[in-house]
Amino acid sequence: MTDREPIETTNLDRYGNKPLPWSRARRRLETDLPKMSTPSFLATTRPEGRPHSAGIGALWLDDDLYFTSGPGTRKSRNLAANPACTVSVRLEGLDLVLDGEATRVTDVATLEKVASIYSSQGWPAEVEGDALTAPFSAPSAGPPPWYLYRFTFETAIGVAGAEPHGATRWRFRR
Repeated sequence: MTDREPIETTNLDRYGNKPLPWSRARRRLETDLPKMSTPSFLATTRPEGRPHSAGIGALWLDDDLYFTSGPGTRKSRNLAANPACTVSVRLEGLDLVLDGEATRVTDVATLEKVASIYSSQGWPAEVEGDALTAPFSAPSAGPPPWYLYRFTFETAIGVAGAEPHGATRWRFRR
């Protein structure tokens, strides 16, 4: 999906600042991701209901986020039981929290496109079957191959730490 626009914008700012435009958040996502140095965290729910959070190497492509996870990791097991999750990312001048669902991607065209982008950023990912592999990954990723997930969000909340300041919630169609 490309060029998703919010269907609702709510100003959450208490200090008189105007609502932030979604274009600002989108531009930061396009610029700051796929930089592997951009702090991004995935929050999932364990089967018994307790939360779990883990750092991820998030990538922005066609108005969705992508990330990888080993099949045996806690985050992959949580997503298999419940795809609802949250991604938090610290962008330049804007903290962003996205709520939605993650689904596993197995189509070769998307896997190849994402592997190519990751490779251009320094992680030499390649497609192997219906997953990705590489000579290395994050220590917490588990052994290869790694599943690719597409995170499609319904809600985003942005808090600007740089001018113009503000806090805004955007809602999107699924």
